Amino acid sequence: MRRLTKKKALTLVKELDAFPKIPDSYVESTASGGTVSLIAFTFMAMLAFLEFFVYRDTWMKYDYEVDKDFTSKLRINVDITVAMKCQYIGADVLDLAETMVASDGLEYEPVNFELSPQQRIWQLTLWHIQERLRVEHSLQDVLFKSAIKIAPPSPIKNDDGSAPLNACRIHGHLYVNKVAGNFHVTVGKSIPHPRGHAHLAALVSHDSFNFSHRINHLSFGEMIPGIISTLDGTEKVSVESNHMFQYFITIVPTQLNTYKIAADTHQYSVTERERVINHAAGSHGVSGIFMKYDISSLMIRVTEQHMPLWQFLVRLCGIVGGIFSTTGMLHGMVGFLVDVICCRFQMGVYRNVKETSVAEQENTDTSPLLENHDPQ
Repeated sequence: MRRLTKKKALTLVKELDAFPKIPDSYVESTASGGTVSLIAFTFMAMLAFLEFFVYRDTWMKYDYEVDKDFTSKLRINVDITVAMKCQYIGADVLDLAETMVASDGLEYEPVNFELSPQQRIWQLTLWHIQERLRVEHSLQDVLFKSAIKIAPPSPIKNDDGSAPLNACRIHGHLYVNKVAGNFHVTVGKSIPHPRGHAHLAALVSHDSFNFSHRINHLSFGEMIPGIISTLDGTEKVSVESNHMFQYFITIVPTQLNTYKIAADTHQYSVTERERVINHAAGSHGVSGIFMKYDISSLMIRVTEQHMPLWQFLVRLCGIVGGIFSTTGMLHGMVGFLVDVICCRFQMGVYRNVKETSVAEQENTDTSPLLENHDPQ
């Protein structure tokens, strides 16, 4: 009974076979079929190879949501060089609530405003990157995925005193409230004041004013090596002594999650404006560098994604099956057309031969009749 049951089960399984085997005696191999098979296998290998590179690649997914974190502090990373001596200028932050943030995290370092050849090369590199980022926005994804590992060289001091240290490099970081504020660099050191804050600018001569500056780096949030911000590499040279530079910055909180790093940072857009201070001409204001920032209520979540393995296998199966089926159909259609054309040509030849033979037979049949009617 068990053997009969097994035989019935095997018979049932064989009947359900969707891939019946064709005996070799019924299979005919042709040169055209072999050529098409070779072309199909070549295309399969090429597309599978390219699909593997697509599988290895990653892309960035952007999600937008409301920023609910309003209690934490915002970190401002500053590295700016001003063409004035350090004792003549001061930098601080004043937020929307008229709260002055202590600038203890900033360092003042006397440097030369002119760049060395190595620093100038890095400066030109930043300019080219910023130009391409304005045109090709997708390059930002490349910076997120594989950041540039080269760090800009720091200004070199001249210990021999041959070149004067005519500039001041202000670098460091500050922690401010997550409200709109104003980071500025102006004449004189800042002092606390009951109604706000003030700068001791009376002791500085107007002839020494020169707010030509170079923004080596300006970012908000956590420092991420390789991320190039919007104002990095910006250089402004002023001919007039009383000059005001204004940067209106809109900060967007960003959560970055890649396979290399996970950090809370901020992107920002900027609008620039500059003018000469001339009270006689009606252009009032204070000479200096003013960066007025505001924080967006939306947050961007940037996540690096990768094609799953099952999707890669499905795409490979689609490539192999699609090419195999398509080439088989094309080969069958081409063979059918060739057979039809050849058959029509042969049928035309056969008809011409048949008509010729019939005409000859008619001629032979009519020739005796002509001889019988021949006059004597």
